[in-house]
Order: sequence, then structure tokens, then C-alpha cells
Amino acid sequence: MSVSVKDVAARAGVSVGTVSNVLNSPTKVAAETAERVHRAIVALGFVRNDAARQLRAGTSRCIGFVVLDVSNPFFTDLVRAAEERAAESGLAVLIANSDEQPVREAAGLDLFEEQRVRGVLISPVDDVTARLERLRDRGTPSVLVDRMAATPGFSSVSVDDVAGGRIAVQHLLDGGRRRILFVGGPLDLEQVRDRLRGAREAVAAVPGAVLDVLPVGALTVRHGVEAGREVLAMDSPPDAVFASNDLIALGVLQAVGLLGGRRVPDDLAIVGYDDIEFAASAGVPITSVRQPRDRMGAVAVDLLLAEIDGVSERSRIVLQPELVIRESSAPAVGGDRREAP
Repeated sequence: MSVSVKDVAARAGVSVGTVSNVLNSPTKVAAETAERVHRAIVALGFVRNDAARQLRAGTSRCIGFVVLDVSNPFFTDLVRAAEERAAESGLAVLIANSDEQPVREAAGLDLFEEQRVRGVLISPVDDVTARLERLRDRGTPSVLVDRMAATPGFSSVSVDDVAGGRIAVQHLLDGGRRRILFVGGPLDLEQVRDRLRGAREAVAAVPGAVLDVLPVGALTVRHGVEAGREVLAMDSPPDAVFASNDLIALGVLQAVGLLGGRRVPDDLAIVGYDDIEFAASAGVPITSVRQPRDRMGAVAVDLLLAEIDGVSERSRIVLQPELVIRESSAPAVGGDRREAP
């Protein structure tokens, strides 16, 4: 049999309203009375019915976060940073994994709206402007994460992925690499397109340099392994791979190591993106473009809280990436061996 607020009030010798104040507005209750209520709660094993509280208040103590791929350590770190910042305001973070599928993304947004979350953070699969506008019109604000808002009507926090792609490939070019292969996908993801755009800009500035593209179906190690096998089978193989994320880079490295025929970095340099923990601990530590995940997660929550409080003029914050150089991209024999600044 469940314990009710009335049971707690009876044991503590106070009114139901006092118990409610202890749970929801503790500053309104004298310390001695609040302590008596808390002792009653512990003694009876009372657990508050937050669903009922939400129904009465019309909101919850949660925010929702729709991520592209919960198995990707980049998003794991991003969510952790968001959770830490949200906890400072007494909020919890509910997670929905779109798995890069628009249908699952829509289902996650529907669920969050049904749960009356205070607001939504989202790393969108595609353009979700219309859906987020409907959410906002119904009282649920949102902030785009890892994607710059295309319209001034939404706040966003993202990383300059064009700059990230540019510095990754410029590093390879500075090391004497000239046949560069971009491995990434799906190419309809804005982040992937922007990284490719930056790579092309870097190559266009160096005479004799060539950039080819090998699309993959998802940003996973498995798709990276498949791409690595294709690289090894090429008649005119590249001397460098720029992978659109670290999981792809790890897969390429794994395929090359298992099947042989190309040595990293002597024959093939590899650069990834995100700088997840696994990049540094790989058999050949992988050079990667670091995204400031902790800051991105914290800023996203700050922007959302400002939206919730109605004090935001809406901001599009763009953070800068940083190249972290490791053994996987050592200069080619005879190449430029200048150290990165």
C-alpha cells in the first residue's frame, strides 16, 4: 500500500499544506517543522508522485535532450556536461536518441512534449524549425546544440566545423600529404558537410593537392572499418585520411592494422574529429580536432534556462575547435615537419 501526503502529515502532526510546502517551497516552513516532516517521510518510506505534481503545475523539473547517437562518446560527454549544469538549477536531463533518424527524432520530441519538460536541447538530424516553432508556441522553448540555428528565432551553440575541417587538412598538407581522402557521412548531416567544406578550402589553396570523398552510411567504427578496407583496395590509394569523426578514424586505423599493406603514419596519415578519449588511447594515437564538449553542454543549458525565464534575446554562439596532434599524422617522408603552433 502506497504512502500518501496525508499519511506524512498525520505522522508529523502538521497539515497537508505544510507537507506540500516542505516538498515544493521549503523556505516557507520553519526549520524545526521541516525536520519533523522529513523524519516522517523517512519513517514511512514516502515517495512523492512527481507525475501528479507535474499535472498540477503544468511543468516538470526536467529538460529533454535529443542527441544524434547516444553510443558516440562525443554525445555522452556533451550530455554529461549538460546534466552537471542543469543540476545546479535543480533540473534533471531526459535523453532521447534519434540514431540519426528523423522518425525517432520526432518521436522523442513528442514524448518530451507529453512529459511537459521545461525545455528541449536538440542536436537535429535535419531542419526541424517548424517542429520547434510548434513546441515554442505551446510553451516549450528549445536550443539547438552542435548546430547553428538557421533562423534568428532560436538560440544555438555550435562549433565552427568549417574551420575544424580546414585546420585538420591544412595540418596534413603541411606534413607533405597531397592525396587526401575525406571519409564521412551521412553527407546530409550539416556537421559532416561543413567539415568537408573546410577540407576543400584547405586543399584548394595548395597546388597539386587532391581531395577525394568516400561517403559512409553512419559515423560508427564499423563504417570506418568498411571504409578502411576500401582504402586498402584502391589502385591509387591516398596518403592521408581525414575522417569526419573519431569513430570513423578508429575504424580506418583498425582495418589498416588488421589487413596490413599500409603503415600508419608512414604510408597513411589519419586525422579524426571530436577528440574523444579513445582517440588518444588507440594503438597509434590519433590526431583529432577537439570540440569543447564541456563548454558546449554548459552553454546550451544556460541558453535554455534564459529562454525558460524569458530573459533571452536568443543567441547563436559559435565555439572554436582546436587541433590535437598525435602520432597518426606524422609528416610524410620528405614532408614539412614543422610543429603546429
